[in-house]
Amino acid sequence: MTLPPTVRLRRTGTHRLVPSKYADDGDSVLALIADDPDHLQRIFELDAATNDRLLAPERPLPGLDPSELVAGVRHAAVINAAFCHPHPLGARFNGPDRGAWYAAFELETAQAEVGFHKTVQLIEIDRLYDSITYDDYLADFRGSFHDLRRSPAGFEACLAPDSYVDAQALAEHLLAAGSSGVIYPSVRRAGGTCLACFRPSLVGNVRRGRTYRFTWEGTTEFRVTVERKGSAP
Repeated sequence: MTLPPTVRLRRTGTHRLVPSKYADDGDSVLALIADDPDHLQRIFELDAATNDRLLAPERPLPGLDPSELVAGVRHAAVINAAFCHPHPLGARFNGPDRGAWYAAFELETAQAEVGFHKTVQLIEIDRLYDSITYDDYLADFRGSFHDLRRSPAGFEACLAPDSYVDAQALAEHLLAAGSSGVIYPSVRRAGGTCLACFRPSLVGNVRRGRTYRFTWEGTTEFRVTVERKGSAP
């Protein structure tokens, strides 16, 4: 397979929006079902026994070598979770056996991407009402990445709005070739740019920024407001 060209990337402050319930410094949702501290500890132990992120260093995950996971850096759990908990059907540039760190160059692009996918979920359950907060994790990238912005010819199908088949096939070849990841035009926001990083160790200087609330009130249009101020990009 012909691969897209590479570009040397130096980008500071990319945006990845993660549901606040997954914050690595927040209270676990398991605490809501515990009657006392001893009960909570037993629940945590049971959760750890089946948690892919915690087990990854001891039990290899399909498609992911445990040695690739990071440790001793800020928000290591958030970084590792992106790779250890792929969607059962995969995403645009990853299959179900290995995740990737998806981010956007612009905050507005990250919001459009997240809002689109959450809207699809709400449509599937026929309930366009919800209010959920997302934490913005800023990260810096330095390295060589394959670039779909510079060679759209032959890769149009990888940017299809309703199919990941070709994009996942390309990602499989890129991984086998040792690729760091893919830079590509946002499919959900015209003019926006997205990044899918394949290597946990390349997700640099992660810090938590602002928290945003996404609200749906009966239509596919959603409203975004600042819930908590944090680090500026």
